Amino acid sequence: MKERLNILIVKLSAIGDVVHTLPALNAIRRHYPQAHISWLVEEAAADLVLGHPALDEVLVSRRKTWIKGLKSLQWRSHLKALTAFLGTLRNRRYDLLFDFQFSLKGAVLIALTHADRKIGFDRGLEHQERSYLVLNERIPAVSMEIHALERGLLMLNAVGIVSDRIEYRLPTTSEHQRQAKELLSRSGLSADQPYAAINPMAKWESKLWIPERFAAVADTLQKDYKLPVIFTGAPEDRLYIDAILGNMQTKAPNLAGQTSLLVLAALLQKATVMVTTDTGPMHIAAAVETPCVALFGPTAPWRTGPYGPDHRVIQARKECQPCFKRRCPLAETCMAAIGVEEVLAGVGAVIKEQNYQKHSL
Repeated sequence: MKERLNILIVKLSAIGDVVHTLPALNAIRRHYPQAHISWLVEEAAADLVLGHPALDEVLVSRRKTWIKGLKSLQWRSHLKALTAFLGTLRNRRYDLLFDFQFSLKGAVLIALTHADRKIGFDRGLEHQERSYLVLNERIPAVSMEIHALERGLLMLNAVGIVSDRIEYRLPTTSEHQRQAKELLSRSGLSADQPYAAINPMAKWESKLWIPERFAAVADTLQKDYKLPVIFTGAPEDRLYIDAILGNMQTKAPNLAGQTSLLVLAALLQKATVMVTTDTGPMHIAAAVETPCVALFGPTAPWRTGPYGPDHRVIQARKECQPCFKRRCPLAETCMAAIGVEEVLAGVGAVIKEQNYQKHSL
């Protein structure tokens, strides 16, 4: 009975992967409008699903916090929190569980849950770590060369949940929009002024571009295109971005560490274009329909690039791509082979198509 189903989605991390799973969540909600749907997620990406209109409950695994806390003087309180979380997970009974994580850390938690149908891909996906062993309903694996967002929808399609559209519905609120406006105001930008966002950081060293080239792109946008630039990133990115700003002839605000994920989404929604490395905020921009000029090196854009038709992927073609290595052993990396002019050409094409079209905050 559709209206009585209790459903659990397991997608723990990371930011981009959680964004890619939102269309699957919305497809499940459309198929089971009366169901109680929960999502199991790790704390780093939790803001993307907390308060989501298609969800009834979010279970947050604070795995990294607990591991660190168990080594501290406050280990008892962290052990208590971990025990309570695992107890909650074990005491719930689900009709359907969908494994979108495809990894060992997800499999451990899935093994603890009580679900009549534990659904996910069978063996055959990369980095799966035999997670399929905890499932009792295994879908034949699809090609990894299919985009990650589409792979999730294909898994649902195999059990009769068909999606006719891509829908994210990030849970941004008027408060997130207010905070975004305030940040822009403090940066000297008015609410209706077009601007470009640059997110120059990534978790992998091999995904990083040369700081001086980001500086050159930002200067050109501000001097030649008369398009103000804001820099975004995590708190630990501030010093790196300050180094970029130190190489610029113009000035731009460094907003790294000043936004939550949903305030960042509100900022990116209003941007004319985002220039970015292959990282989580790139997927947030795509989810709010802001065109990305995405710089790709060791990873495959057809697998995990910004999803949709309005983006530009800039990639220097080298025989070793994609290598999926976090560090490059070569003297000149594939990212270093990307030139400033190539990136500016991509930005120019997006700007021409957008005609400085602005999203209303």
